[in-house]
Amino acid sequence: MTKIGSGRQYCGETARGTGHSVARSLPIHAAASGRVPFSVEFNPPRDGAGEARLWRAVREFERMHPAFVSMTYGAGGSTKDRTVRITGELATETTLLPVAHLTAVGHSIDELRALVGSYADAGIRNLLVLRGDPPGDPLGEWTRHPEGVEFAEELVRIVRDLGDFHVGVASFPQGHHRSPDLDHDTRFLAAKLRAGAEYSITQMFFDVEHYLRLRDRVVALDPVEGAKPIIPELMPITSLRTVERAEELCGRPLSPVVLERLRRAAGSGPVEDKAAVRAEGIQIATEMAQRLIDEGAPCLHFITLNFAKATSEVLTNLGYGVTAAPLSA
Repeated sequence: MTKIGSGRQYCGETARGTGHSVARSLPIHAAASGRVPFSVEFNPPRDGAGEARLWRAVREFERMHPAFVSMTYGAGGSTKDRTVRITGELATETTLLPVAHLTAVGHSIDELRALVGSYADAGIRNLLVLRGDPPGDPLGEWTRHPEGVEFAEELVRIVRDLGDFHVGVASFPQGHHRSPDLDHDTRFLAAKLRAGAEYSITQMFFDVEHYLRLRDRVVALDPVEGAKPIIPELMPITSLRTVERAEELCGRPLSPVVLERLRRAAGSGPVEDKAAVRAEGIQIATEMAQRLIDEGAPCLHFITLNFAKATSEVLTNLGYGVTAAPLSA
């Protein structure tokens, strides 16, 4: 198994488009072009129409050549079967490299081991290990399954003991909302990395300074673990309606500066200027992405909500060679 060193090195990879369980590393090193790689996040669809939309986005992103794609996991396993099936199809029917989310909430250890086995059977050897949010209320009280685990660190150890898997974890630029303070939150992240995680993907944020301070905190606490890649997560906001969704996903209110820019774009009239809000959201994401590139981020990870257009516009603004013709935002 290839281990991570630092910065733009490797994290874990399965053989693309084969379904074979060949563990290699995630290609998040700088490409020959010098471009910082990017990756995208999909959500499991709830019905047939949603699945068709997902696959349209998948094919668009396939032409953009992301370093990897991640597939989230419904709270409490609500989309388990569909998630495992589609993630396996990403591995066998596309050239994309899938990373599957694995959450502890609502599962016994035996169920978690079985789920890891299901992913392995589908050719998936890259897992993003999360404690997960309570179903129904992401900010509600977290209750451990009577036969489950309490912390993501424990789940990392379980997965690493099960075989040749590559493991990532979550990190929180503003601290997890259940952490008492940033120092505790940093220690929790370091513990997950020491347990065998090879990289982390951050919670979404809208102030690059939060990402930079997170990186500084981990290095100061543990220089060895701090050398592992911390991948920033971004979401282009395309309407005021998605602001609420963004705040739900990141567990924090948006930056007042970002909110003011979006509200100013919306105008003072009774009807939101949707085109202006969307343009401003794309510009904000572009500015953040460029700053992160300048600051040495190892990869840019985009929340897509199963659409390709907004992310492709940000990448185009950054000078990436996007060959796709996106269908919708």
